[in-house]
Amino acid sequence: MKFLHTMIRVTDIENSLDFWCNKLGLVEIRRKDVPEGKFTLIFLAAPEDKNRAIEERSPEIELTYNWDPEAYDKGRNFGHLAFSVENIYNTCQKLIDNNITINRPPRDGRMAFVKSPDDISIEILQQGEALEIKEPWSSMKNIGNW
Repeated sequence: MKFLHTMIRVTDIENSLDFWCNKLGLVEIRRKDVPEGKFTLIFLAAPEDKNRAIEERSPEIELTYNWDPEAYDKGRNFGHLAFSVENIYNTCQKLIDNNITINRPPRDGRMAFVKSPDDISIEILQQGEALEIKEPWSSMKNIGNW
């Protein structure tokens, strides 16, 4: 058995792709329009997985866009998605530079949380050991929830 993907319903394809790809750094692997079901599926992966065979890839994110607008409940019961990064401070600074709110800053040099345009919590974890604790991160306060 292999975990393949997590599906997230999105309300705006362009806004979602801007966040997931341009700001967070994932890449679009494939896309499928399903006219008979009135939806579009867009699969995203980590950049290093782009040219790997599907059986060698890490789990993907499947963005599902329903052509007929729907309102989605914003519950915390989904939990979150988690990504590891080479340098959590650089990643968080890049997100801030792209107007993404850091809901839980990496005060510990190890963990941060942000939210997608559709209110999905995303945990960002430092690969390996935590980075040295430093400013401005160590004194940043939490914003909202995650």
